[in-house]
Amino acid sequence: MTTPAGTVPGTPAAPAPVWGDLAGQQAAVEQLSRAAAAERPTHAWLFTGPPGSGRSNAARAFAQALQCEVADPAGRGCGTCHACLTVAAGTHPDVKVLATENVTYRIDEVRELIALAQDRPVGGRWRIFIMEDADRMTERATNVLLKAIEEPPERTLWMLCAPSPADVLVTIRSRCRQVGLRIPSVESVAQLLVERDGLDPELALFAARASQSHVGMARRLARDEGARSRREAVVHLPLRIRATSDAVAMAKELVEVTQAEAAASAEVRNAEERRNLLRSLGLGEDEKVPPKLRHHVKRLEDAQAARNKRSVHDTLDRAMIDLTGLFRDVLALQLGTEAPLVNEHLRDELASYARSASPERTVARIDAVATARRRLAGNVPPLLALEAMATSFLPDRILDRRPPDHP
Repeated sequence: MTTPAGTVPGTPAAPAPVWGDLAGQQAAVEQLSRAAAAERPTHAWLFTGPPGSGRSNAARAFAQALQCEVADPAGRGCGTCHACLTVAAGTHPDVKVLATENVTYRIDEVRELIALAQDRPVGGRWRIFIMEDADRMTERATNVLLKAIEEPPERTLWMLCAPSPADVLVTIRSRCRQVGLRIPSVESVAQLLVERDGLDPELALFAARASQSHVGMARRLARDEGARSRREAVVHLPLRIRATSDAVAMAKELVEVTQAEAAASAEVRNAEERRNLLRSLGLGEDEKVPPKLRHHVKRLEDAQAARNKRSVHDTLDRAMIDLTGLFRDVLALQLGTEAPLVNEHLRDELASYARSASPERTVARIDAVATARRRLAGNVPPLLALEAMATSFLPDRILDRRPPDHP
């Protein structure tokens, strides 16, 4: 039996602590572990995979393994030394993570990174830059970054994250070593929630299924009863439609539910950021902000408003994914595929719904959800996009009476 390069014979290939959050990504973990053990790893990396696969987690874990203070020829990373802990906490001086809450990165954000990349490492072995959502770079920003990746300083590493290689310009893609992550299995996500977060196995399995193996969303569903309730409200909406008025009401309710979900997820974070800012300015939480310091608070509020707007869009898109999962369950029941259901807990209700509709109409409803997602991404007003989608959820007996050219 051959031993993978960079692995000590007799040691297990199971992920070490720094790789613990990468559920079902053994191939990627082995690739990155070998690179972390190398004397000179590739200077530019592109992490790709669908939402929830763990692109950013993989990049951070790789940074931990690279900076780890414990010598390990397998490059696994201990997860407990000072370097590993500070990388995980986002406080390591030589690991910079760039994320944007806006639609695209500002070019000055990229230029700032490039300027920092010229510095030598302060205490670690490498100067590492992780760019989340690299697909949000404009062409101008990409061209600015390209020069830095083409001629990197000696001990600088770049790690870009994007949904797929096609989402990054070919000039960048061709200069990066690619790491492809896949959607993990429901079982591996559930196991992660049980082992890492100490959650109840049954609840963890429900969350893993309902999130369609999105690790971050599964954790939120498992730990937040309010998030579970709001998701249940979303997936039950199509099952209640009996007339056009119901479809219009459903669209309105869906917008309200997703706005409530986005507000709930942002409320605690926004309040904490404000408290931290006031503390850094030497002010108490209830103390009036002097005029000369108000621009600091205004800048924070503007950034939070932009993030909240993006959060509403992302939450609404997540609701569309939940609806797609619902109709795929219906289609699986109609076709008798015996495929596992995303909404296993609703099997009886979905079976009844499946009997009242045709597979062709179910496919059309899946297409209608996909169309709504494209319209929302194109900044169509949410209520208009969702009303058009919801009318396709009308019972077959009503749709059958409509003229062929009816929208």
